[in-house]
Amino acid sequence: MASLKKVLFVCVENSNRSQMAEAFARIHGAGKVEAHSSGSRPSGRVNPKAVEAMRELDYDLTTHTSKGLDAFNGTDVEVAVTMGCGDECPLVKATRRVDWQIPDPRDMTPEQFRGVRDLIEQKVKELIATL
Repeated sequence: MASLKKVLFVCVENSNRSQMAEAFARIHGAGKVEAHSSGSRPSGRVNPKAVEAMRELDYDLTTHTSKGLDAFNGTDVEVAVTMGCGDECPLVKATRRVDWQIPDPRDMTPEQFRGVRDLIEQKVKELIATL
């Protein structure tokens, strides 16, 4: 059996985009990826809007926590995905680096938030197909 590919999704607060990306990687990459998320300046909470957006897809985001990059210092990952946070994201030991320019949905309407959620799901599926 092939080993799981470790994938790390990083945004600034680790409360929206990276949390949803981690969830989609767990859903669509089960048995193929080990998904993690973190933030360069974690908010300490998962945004209730993200929880609700994922609940609509039968995923319980309340089991996730907002965390910083400290746990990943010196850790090797297959892919590190940043989400448009630019210099806010410190370097992680990654075989491959990807930057997705995805807007922060924090202050968006529920409909706009769902659009960002769906974009993240699409990009996660595309990423998993390349592993």
